[in-house]
Amino acid sequence: MSLTGASWVVIVCALVMANLPFICNRPLAPWPWRASARNVQVNSGLAWLLCLAFLLLLALWVWATLWLVGGAFAGGGGLAVLFLIKLLVSVAAAGVLLWLPGLSLGRRSRADEERPAEPVASRIARRPDPAAGKPFVDRFLEVLVGYILVGTLGFSFELNLGNAFPQGWEFYAVTLALFLVLGYPGFVWRYMLKRRHHPGRGA
Repeated sequence: MSLTGASWVVIVCALVMANLPFICNRPLAPWPWRASARNVQVNSGLAWLLCLAFLLLLALWVWATLWLVGGAFAGGGGLAVLFLIKLLVSVAAAGVLLWLPGLSLGRRSRADEERPAEPVASRIARRPDPAAGKPFVDRFLEVLVGYILVGTLGFSFELNLGNAFPQGWEFYAVTLALFLVLGYPGFVWRYMLKRRHHPGRGA
């Protein structure tokens, strides 16, 4: 992959990952305090273990991507196809990693399942706050997870192209600031535009 192509892939991935936590109400990470907030039957110790397992899997994904994509040779012919397959496998693994927390945190407790279903008309009339579903802290932490995923992909491309350079804290501060700026459209959509269409809801 050329330098221009790799740069555009990283920019597109950064744009998606910076806005996804604001657009999606589904949990992208199993933060331990979310289980009690959603009335899920998970004790505190197990919730922390799930969070630790997620962080360990995230670290494993970082290592595997640096080894798999960063060590791949993106030459011509069949080697380019092999590189593309490795890249798609890495991106698919990241997608599964972000999809799994929604399964564990999306289950309701037995009491909620036995509660009679609310009529559709009352659910439509109630129209919940569009910002509800995930607290801002959860969304911000998910943005940081996205920054790690995209940053790892960028470093993998850099290793693959053969010109990896050590970076200081200034690099990470600037790239994180740029990543947060990329997430501003999702922030505006979640906390400003949707609230404008639902006046009188809580702040």
